[in-house]
Amino acid sequence: MDEQDTPYALDLPPGAPEVPVPAENALTMGRVALGKALFHEKAMSGDGTLSCASCHLEDHAFSDVVPLSEGTDGAHGFRNSPTLANVAYHPSYFRDGGVPTLELQVLAPLHDPVEMNSNITEVAERLREVEPYRSLSAVAYGRTLDPYVITRSIASYERTLISGRSRFDLFRYQGDPTALTSDELAGWAIFSGATAGCTHCHDGFDLSDHGFHNIGTTLDYSADPGRYRITLDTADIGKFKVPTLRNIALTGPYLHDGSMFTLEEVIDHFASGGMPHPNRSPLLQPFVITPTEKAQLIAFLNSLTDDRSLDQVP
Repeated sequence: MDEQDTPYALDLPPGAPEVPVPAENALTMGRVALGKALFHEKAMSGDGTLSCASCHLEDHAFSDVVPLSEGTDGAHGFRNSPTLANVAYHPSYFRDGGVPTLELQVLAPLHDPVEMNSNITEVAERLREVEPYRSLSAVAYGRTLDPYVITRSIASYERTLISGRSRFDLFRYQGDPTALTSDELAGWAIFSGATAGCTHCHDGFDLSDHGFHNIGTTLDYSADPGRYRITLDTADIGKFKVPTLRNIALTGPYLHDGSMFTLEEVIDHFASGGMPHPNRSPLLQPFVITPTEKAQLIAFLNSLTDDRSLDQVP
């Protein structure tokens, strides 16, 4: 690699907003390459068995395929591993929004004793003289591998994981009326119509308002009170961040705890209006959906799958 780092040009799909990037961590080829290498590095975990990629699988839009991912000692976390698609656009991170930046987000799973059970300072010491980390760190940040470099480079790589190349995008952002089938168009009408009202929360380029809502999955959120863990406001008990619906066909199981395995289950839940928890969002209202309409809605959701991997980093 050349000793002079160069800017990394994001390949944004039509309709995608510009990606917000901190001035102190501009995207460069070296930073993104280093972040990708570290994202797949199992030495990041305490026992050398897990990498970030172990729970964020490329073939599943960088999500996991089990309700709760297994950590280094066989323990399981208490939340489902979400997709990393379009995390560059998120104003906060984790299901409760407890972390404000991608750079800080890197630290939490790494230090969590039931996830990677590691220490970022020790990771830096282990990998500092190992290639390609030694050379990439020098080129990308002008310093040896350290916690600053690790968090910034992984965040840089994650900012490149842009979703927006589905058939729905051809229809919505490129005006191709033939991109969706008749059933998918009918599903879009149900999705965006007043009866189901999905676009109250799932709209915009990322198909999420990135807000926090209680959707009535239970009457007792003591196992995981959601946003309340951060705010300590009882009005936030049971509220979780609205997920993107991009690549939803690839990212099950669903919800914050991975408790629903199929899109049919999810639709049935929302059609029921959810359980009457005091904090349940008033946006959740029961609605009637026929088997044909449910199949059409699922057909539409399947059209949200990107036609290529989110990872376009060489």
